[in-house]
Amino acid sequence: MNMLCRVGQIRRCAASLSLSQTVNQVAASRQKHTLPDLTYDYGSLEPHINAEIMQLHHSKHHATYVNNLNVTEEKYQEALAKGDVTAQIALQPALRFNGGGHINHSIFWTNLSPNGGCEPQGELMEAIKRDFGSFQKMKERMSAATVAVQGSGWGWLGLDKESGRLRIAACANQDPLHGTTGLIPLLGIDVWEHAYYLQYKNVRPDYVKAIWNVINWENVSERLQTAKK
Repeated sequence: MNMLCRVGQIRRCAASLSLSQTVNQVAASRQKHTLPDLTYDYGSLEPHINAEIMQLHHSKHHATYVNNLNVTEEKYQEALAKGDVTAQIALQPALRFNGGGHINHSIFWTNLSPNGGCEPQGELMEAIKRDFGSFQKMKERMSAATVAVQGSGWGWLGLDKESGRLRIAACANQDPLHGTTGLIPLLGIDVWEHAYYLQYKNVRPDYVKAIWNVINWENVSERLQTAKK
């Protein structure tokens, strides 16, 4: 082997080693997502949402989104470090689905409370009355939009920060509200079948009606205050 060939081989090895080190450094520095703990027991939302649904929904379904998101992000970082744009593009659907699933459920659990129900207070209630006419009208509109989701998805109450107005929206599958509509999520209702089917079977309207009894309006109010900053 002549000197030029040996130099070229050394350079290729060095480049390969550098790339490997970069990928490892990125992977090591990236903080993995974790399943958030609930602040209440699985059975605390009964009779409106039973313990079996909550246990499966949180410890199985949400945990799967978290695990798959971590795997997808690792693959994406490797593709990014290699400059493999094709691989990055191919990973986008998995990133959107699992990332959205983690974002949506992390909001959803805090939107619920054993001490929920009743009506919102203060600035949130005033905003609801201003933008929907009354609390009851907001519930009716959000319930209708949520029940009408085709297949799987979410119904949302969000803030349009540009106008300062509250808006109702529906998102398909696990599409995150903010990332796909620009609205800041305040309250989400999950209408994937795993969220209600064991208890409500195929009667989605009954589930949506029941969930209003466990909505944590304090959490929704806090989200509104944070979103307005």
